[in-house]
Formats: sequence, C-alpha cells, structure tokens
Amino acid sequence: MSNSNENIDKHKLVVRCGLWCGSCRAYLLEKKDLFKQKGYQRGCKGCWIQNKNCAFLKKGCAALENNEIAFCYECEDFPCAKLQKLDSTYKTRYKIDLVENLRRLEEVGKDNWIENKKRCINVQNVEGRYVSMILNVLIVL
Repeated sequence: MSNSNENIDKHKLVVRCGLWCGSCRAYLLEKKDLFKQKGYQRGCKGCWIQNKNCAFLKKGCAALENNEIAFCYECEDFPCAKLQKLDSTYKTRYKIDLVENLRRLEEVGKDNWIENKKRCINVQNVEGRYVSMILNVLIVL
C-alpha cells in the first residue's frame, strides 16, 4: 500500500484539462531544477500545486472559475471551443490528446488513469543520465 503523501502528489499532477504533469517536459525539468541549470527562465510546477486550478482555460469559464467542476469532462459543454483549441495545439506540438485523456479519465478513474500514464513513460539510466521517452519526445535529464 502506498503512503498518502504519494497519493496526494500524484493526484495533484492530474489537471483539469486532461494533462498529466508527470508527462510534461516543463514540469519534469522544473522538478529536476534543470531549467535554471540550462539557463531557461521558467518551467512549470503544475496547476494544482500552484493553486492555479487551470492555467489555460479558467479565464472565461464560469464552471472552472467558481470551482463547480473538478475536470472539464464534468461540464455540460464538454468539449468546449476553448478546450478544443488547446487540444489542437497540444496534439500538434506534443502529440497529447487532451479530450481523449479526459474521456479516459472519466471512464477509468484517476488512479487507473495515472497508472496507465506511468506505463506510457519509459525511464532508463543510460551512461549515468536519465533518459525518458515521453509521448515520443526524448528528454535527457
């Protein structure tokens, strides 16, 4: 049985729009403090962790602004135009399908969804460096 702190942390990495911070390059680099080491100005600590609730969709969405829903799939307008626009960007840039992630999250529940996402990531120690294949994007940590 895992400890409760681990559960809290992993659940905070599942964000309202269907992203999982555990597969996000900006989050992983921030967590490893590599953004500063590489000279980048900023990374991402995660929406829930920063109490943002939603970095991209919250403005203009009353349901998110008023905390009426926890995830976009709970909204009667799902998938709304704002989410579809963000989804299109993430599909193109990162090969991440937010709408499908949300549908799957609703279908299987948070714990199963997280475990599935973890299995999608292959992390190996290669010559003293951690290499992670995240949704077809190679990250050397």
